[in-house]
Amino acid sequence: MRTMTLGGSDLTVPVVGVGCMRLNRLTVAEARDFLHRAMELGANFFDHADIYGGGACEALFAEALEMTPRVRETVIIQTKCGIAHGQYDFSYEHILQAVDGSLQRLRTDYVDVLLLHRPDPLVEPEEVARAFDVLEQAGKVRYFGVSNHKPAQIELLRKYVRQPLHVNQLQLSIAHASMIAQGLAVNMLVDAAIDRDGSVLDYCRLHNITIQPWSPFQHGFFAGSFLDHPDFPALNQTLRDIADRHGVTPTTIAVAWLLRHPAHMQPIIGTMNPARLAEAVKASDVTLSREDWYQIYRAAGYPVP
Repeated sequence: MRTMTLGGSDLTVPVVGVGCMRLNRLTVAEARDFLHRAMELGANFFDHADIYGGGACEALFAEALEMTPRVRETVIIQTKCGIAHGQYDFSYEHILQAVDGSLQRLRTDYVDVLLLHRPDPLVEPEEVARAFDVLEQAGKVRYFGVSNHKPAQIELLRKYVRQPLHVNQLQLSIAHASMIAQGLAVNMLVDAAIDRDGSVLDYCRLHNITIQPWSPFQHGFFAGSFLDHPDFPALNQTLRDIADRHGVTPTTIAVAWLLRHPAHMQPIIGTMNPARLAEAVKASDVTLSREDWYQIYRAAGYPVP
């Protein structure tokens, strides 16, 4: 699989990452097979969060891989913190406790990337900065980023945090692409022109922050996949037609559509199906034409003025 540099860091990662939110739905044997297959495909970047399965996904990941220092060198681990029992908590104490818990479950002494999971309205950025310093100096976290943050929230953190923020993980798919649509509908009196995120796409490009699209096959907020969904007939027909021309599946084209964007995104694929993951990884070898990209965009119902 092709690789890329994560944000402004020196960390080389595959262009497609593996989301582990549903890993605890598998048995240990199934998880082992899935994770080893992912690595065979070159997808050795694994995205976790302390809340996934209440920590069970991180623990199962380490158990299935039989984590040792030698195994640890073969994988890139990203985890997230900040969601705690129906609230958000970016306090110094919570960040440190959350990371220590993840490290214990993952059976490692460091994670490659730590993201703040969702914005905390009670955030005191000085505390975040203090926690990041402790984690970096202790060697527990190598790189930092955020998830589901808009530009002003990132700027507030950057005012105090010394470490660069290399990642912003955001919901993005063909059927959930308002961050792209608003850029085409500037100053128009249509819904697509509504700026819901502070132009986060352009902001991340300006500041060399890698966008990691989550739920790249979803429409709505966990409303289900748009692939083969009866509410998206034009989109699915277009995906099938383009997939046939490339000799791949619509799943591959859906991921290739994201990879075609010049922001150099790293989609996070949440499937636990090895075959589906393999289809997603094939997108690394598919480069859509400008015409194909716009055809898919229009088929999803977005206007091109």
